[in-house]
Amino acid sequence: MSPVRPAVAREPIAIEPVSDIAVRHLLPTDSMEALTELLHRSYRAQMEMGLQPLAGRQDAATTQKRTSSGECYVAVQRTPAGEKLVGTILFHEVEDAKGPPWFQQKHVDSFSQFAVDPEIQGKGVGQLLLDTAERRARQCGAKEMALSMAEPDAALMKYYLRRGYRFIEHWQWPYTNYRSAILSKAL
Repeated sequence: MSPVRPAVAREPIAIEPVSDIAVRHLLPTDSMEALTELLHRSYRAQMEMGLQPLAGRQDAATTQKRTSSGECYVAVQRTPAGEKLVGTILFHEVEDAKGPPWFQQKHVDSFSQFAVDPEIQGKGVGQLLLDTAERRARQCGAKEMALSMAEPDAALMKYYLRRGYRFIEHWQWPYTNYRSAILSKAL
């Protein structure tokens, strides 16, 4: 058995330019198992930090329930064998749990369950997904786009700050073991 390599040591696979990536609505024919596996791969680094994000441990039934509660978009890579799910973002998820006060503001919309396959991160797929969600928020009349993220994940915080998001407040979700940072961006 070969030793397990740390996630930070993995080299991204080479892919074609972003032109071979398309963002579309999640279809009824898309596999919830494949989407759940994508989420688990994407949130693995947080799980290895000892954090317990829901998307990093949810089952396919939970993925189905969550994707049905908002507008789910997926990034697919076109290959000779067909489409491969490489990213996702959930716009305007309706949570069972009470959300942070900022999310309750009429001029604010939000996204969640944002993930890009770690093997192709840094290739622009995340930006395509964020652009899609931000465009939908503007179409719905929102003036702000908000998100909830694991506060201990400093690299993720830097990612959002570089994209114009700012800190609003802290929040504790009932299903995580960390304090979340609520970020927002003017649209």
